[in-house]
Amino acid sequence: MGKEAKTNAMRILDRAKVAYQVYTYDPGDKVDGITVANKMGQPLECVYKTLVTRGKSGGYFVFVIPVAAGLDLKRAARAVGEKSVQMIHVKEINPITGYIRGGCSPIGMKKQFPTVVSSSAEAMPAIIISGGRIGTQIEIDPHTLVTLIRGSFADIESDEPAADEF
Repeated sequence: MGKEAKTNAMRILDRAKVAYQVYTYDPGDKVDGITVANKMGQPLECVYKTLVTRGKSGGYFVFVIPVAAGLDLKRAARAVGEKSVQMIHVKEINPITGYIRGGCSPIGMKKQFPTVVSSSAEAMPAIIISGGRIGTQIEIDPHTLVTLIRGSFADIESDEPAADEF
């Protein structure tokens, strides 16, 4: 049996000497976050998705929220000092981040964009994020993640879930 290839996100964590755990799952034909959490047998509140937006200024911003939550665009904009932010189109994910839909990690994008992690993660001992490839997830301490990506925590979740954000 061959050794699983490391993703860019894993190599960055290794270089930074950050502890993490890898989870793998068979993606099948669905890559939405709730399906991923269920396939891994993990509680929805522990599994987070990475969303990429464009601000009114034209800059890109990354938000990390629980898979069952929606992103409150007004709160997100305030968190990054923008008048407004909008989700980027799925076809833009790869050219902007280097990742594909369903495999977008806040670690190891082509450029380190300003990143905000939901404040819901602050009290958790660990959260699970994309490992940078569909079928691979990484469990990491949220404070370590925020430090590594030079991000911040903020209240960015909406009161309504949004199924198309993953």
